Amino acid sequence: MDSIFHEKQEGSLCAQHCLNNLLQGEYFTPVDLSSIAHQLDEEERMRMAEGGMASEEYRTFLQQPSGNMDDSGFFSIQVISNALRVWGLELILFNSREYQSLMINPINENAFICNYKEHWFTIRKLGQQWFNLNSLLTGPELISDTYLALFLAQLQQEGYSIFVIRGNLPECEAEQILRFMRVQQQQRPRLIGEDEAQTKVGFVVEDEVVDEDEELKRALALSRQDIDVEDEEADLRRAIQLSMQGSSTGGQSDTLTAEELRKRRQAYFDR
Repeated sequence: MDSIFHEKQEGSLCAQHCLNNLLQGEYFTPVDLSSIAHQLDEEERMRMAEGGMASEEYRTFLQQPSGNMDDSGFFSIQVISNALRVWGLELILFNSREYQSLMINPINENAFICNYKEHWFTIRKLGQQWFNLNSLLTGPELISDTYLALFLAQLQQEGYSIFVIRGNLPECEAEQILRFMRVQQQQRPRLIGEDEAQTKVGFVVEDEVVDEDEELKRALALSRQDIDVEDEEADLRRAIQLSMQGSSTGGQSDTLTAEELRKRRQAYFDR
């Protein structure tokens, strides 16, 4: 796990963390992304100017703040897309009709980036295993192949936009190491700040904290084992696929709610 590059959250620079965690190195700085954003702003200004620099639309455009960045450190999808083009990488909307019609199993992809309410994070395959590289976590989180599809479906239910990364990602140390060995993770990483919060209340509910940790470890151990119940996994994957694509007839009964997804996940852990 130490070989995996994982930038933790600083301020609102999640777009930078998302890109660097995807590429597995310190490839982009806030200055780099700001430069791309300013270039996009200028291109938009020039297109607006074609309609006449004296036009009301052009004057209104000049008064508006940039749609590609703000003072907090947020960067738009256009900035991220242009940054990835430097590496010959392309973004494809995961839930688009074009992509879903290809019927590709998520485990056969190489990486995803996810966005919700201006927060960006990466999910990437390294070697033969998947990792959640969310900068809000204290470290990388190992994801089993079966849980990956369930995780993506649940993110969609919660309102996330998910993009598939296409192209050849740059070589990295973690990829080279994990080609020949598999990671085993005994304890799931927590959200940044969660450890401190639990320490403060631990003396009050120590027994409850221990019990919850033990239950979590057992559930994670089950989710990350190579389980030889192929028929059950196939049923789960088919159910998840239906939840992501929706029914071809448009019926509500074929679309799983977030609560139903959680119940299926718990049932999988119980098995």
